[in-house]
Amino acid sequence: MAFKINNRSLSFKPGQTILDVARQNNISIPSLCYHPDFEVKANCRLCVVEIKGSGKLVTACSTPAQDGLSVFTESERVKKARKLNLELIIDEHTKKCGDCTSAFNCELLKFSRDYQIDADRFVSRKPGRQTYKFGRAVELDSSQCIDCRNCVDACQAQGIGYLEIVKSGHHQEIVPSRSKNKTCVYCGQCTVHCPAASAQEIADWPAVEKILQDKKKIVVAQFAPSVRVSIGEEFGLAPGVNCEGQTISALKALGFKAVFDTNFGADLTTMVEVDELIKRLSDQKAVWPMFTSCCPAWVAYVEFYHPELIPNLTSARSPQLHLAALIKTYWAQRRGLNPKNIVLVSIMPCTAKKQEITRPQLKANGRQLVDYVLTVREFAYLLKRKQIDLSKLPIAGIDSPLNQGSGAAAIYGATGGVMESALRTAAVKLNTKGRSKLKMTNLKFKEVNGLTGFKEASLELAGKKIHIGIVDGLGNFAALLPKLAKYHYIEVMACPGGCLGGGGQPLVINDKIRAARRQGLSAIDQKRPQRSAHENQAMLAAYDYLRSKASTRKLLHTQFNPSRALVPQKLVKKIKKN
Repeated sequence: MAFKINNRSLSFKPGQTILDVARQNNISIPSLCYHPDFEVKANCRLCVVEIKGSGKLVTACSTPAQDGLSVFTESERVKKARKLNLELIIDEHTKKCGDCTSAFNCELLKFSRDYQIDADRFVSRKPGRQTYKFGRAVELDSSQCIDCRNCVDACQAQGIGYLEIVKSGHHQEIVPSRSKNKTCVYCGQCTVHCPAASAQEIADWPAVEKILQDKKKIVVAQFAPSVRVSIGEEFGLAPGVNCEGQTISALKALGFKAVFDTNFGADLTTMVEVDELIKRLSDQKAVWPMFTSCCPAWVAYVEFYHPELIPNLTSARSPQLHLAALIKTYWAQRRGLNPKNIVLVSIMPCTAKKQEITRPQLKANGRQLVDYVLTVREFAYLLKRKQIDLSKLPIAGIDSPLNQGSGAAAIYGATGGVMESALRTAAVKLNTKGRSKLKMTNLKFKEVNGLTGFKEASLELAGKKIHIGIVDGLGNFAALLPKLAKYHYIEVMACPGGCLGGGGQPLVINDKIRAARRQGLSAIDQKRPQRSAHENQAMLAAYDYLRSKASTRKLLHTQFNPSRALVPQKLVKKIKKN
C-alpha cells in the first residue's frame, strides 16, 4: 500500500497516520499536542495538511494513511491555516522566555520563526491565571498553558489522575484535584510531555548559578547514571551516546570544584539493599515482598496511596543520598574540609529528586545532605547560557577517592537495573559463599499476560526459590496489587523506562529514545571491568567507613511515614498572577 506526500510515493502499514508516515520519512509536519505516548487528540491543529481533490484540510495526526491518497503539507492554504492556528495558540501562552529552560529549543518559538509570526504582539488571554507548585518538584503555570492536555494524559497514564480539566471553552483550565484521595507524587511526567513549558520543574538553576560565584563555598556536583546517555541530545548527539567524560568537563567548566558519579552511590545502595534482602531471607517473620525504595516518586506514591505497604519498602537510602553522605563525611575528612562549607548539587533525570532532598528523614544534623537538584534540562540550560557546547568538550575523570562505579551501577538508570544489580551481588554472597569473583546469573524475564509494563522471574538464592517482579511505570502497579503475596522482591520505577524516561529528561521523549538510552546504559555496563557492586573495592572501603560508627551508620538507612492525613491542597502553593 502506498500514497503520496508532496508528490513523493511512500509505503505505509495498516493503522499508520499521515503524520506517522511523514515522520518516518523525515518529512516535517509541525505539531504540539501530538505525542506517541498518548491517544491522538488533534486539538492544536498545527499538523493540518491538504488532501488533493477533497477540498478540505485534515489533521495529519488523526487521519489514517490511505492507498492512493495525495497529500500536500506546505500548500498556501495549509500555511495560512497553520499560521492562524499558531497565532491563536500563542495568544494563550504568556511569554516568559527569559528564564525558561526550554528557551533554547522551544517548539513554539521555532514555529513562530518558521511562519514569521511576531509573538510579542500578542497579549495573553489568560491574565490572572495561577501557578500551582507541587512541593519542591513541579509547577504548573496556567498562564502558559496551551490546552493540549498532555499533562492530564501523563498523570492519568501514571494511575494518579491528579490533574483535572475544569470549565470549558476559553475558560478551560487544568488544575490540581481538590479530592482528598489524590495527590501529586512529583514524578514530573507532566513536565516531560508539556510542549509549552507550562508544566515544568521548579527551577534551582538560578540559585546554583549564584552559589557558583561564592568563593567561600566549595561547590561540588554529582550526576546520575542516566544523565550521561541523555544530556548529549541537548547538544545534537544521538540518544544513548555516552557523554560521561564530557559531563564531568562541562561541570568543571561551570565552576564546580569537584565532580562525582552517582554510580558510586548506586553501588553502595546495592550493598545496603542486598544486606537487607539477606536478612529478610533468614527471618521467618519477614515482611514480603520487599520493595525497592530508591525512586522517590514511588515512595511518595506508597506513603499516600498505599501506606499499608510502608513495611515492605527497603530501608536503604537512594544512591543520591548515599553518595551525598560520603561526600560530606568520607571525602570531606580526607580532604580536610569543613562539611558546612560544601555545597552539593545533584544533576538528576528526575523532578522527584528535588522533593526527596527536603525529606526530614534524610537530613544530617538538621541540614540537607544535597543542597540543590538540577534536572538534565536545567543543566543543559546553564551550559547554553554560558555558551558551553558539551559535545565538543574533552573527556575528564571523576575526583578520587570515589570512582565511576561498577557496570551494575550504570544500569540503575533503566527499569530493572536496581533489581539486577542487587541480584548479581546477592547471588554471589549467598550462592558462592562470598567469593569475590562474580558468576553472572542470566535472568530470563517473561511478560505477564495482560499486564503491560511488568516482568517477573524466579531464581534460587541460598537454597530458596524466590519470585521477583519489575514494574515499569506507576500506572502498571495497581494491577499487581492482588498478586503481591506471590513475590519476594519487587522493583518499582515510577517513570516509563525508569530514570532514563524521568520527568527531568530532555523534552523529546518516546519509546525509540528510551530504548536508545537503555542500550547506552547496557553498553556501559558491559564495558566496565567491574560488573557488580561487591567488586568495587573503593566503595567497600567507604561502606566500611559509614558502618564504623553510629553517627554515620544512620546515613545508610531511612524511614517512611504515611502522608494520607495531609490534605493535598496543603502541598500545593498557589501564586496569583498579576
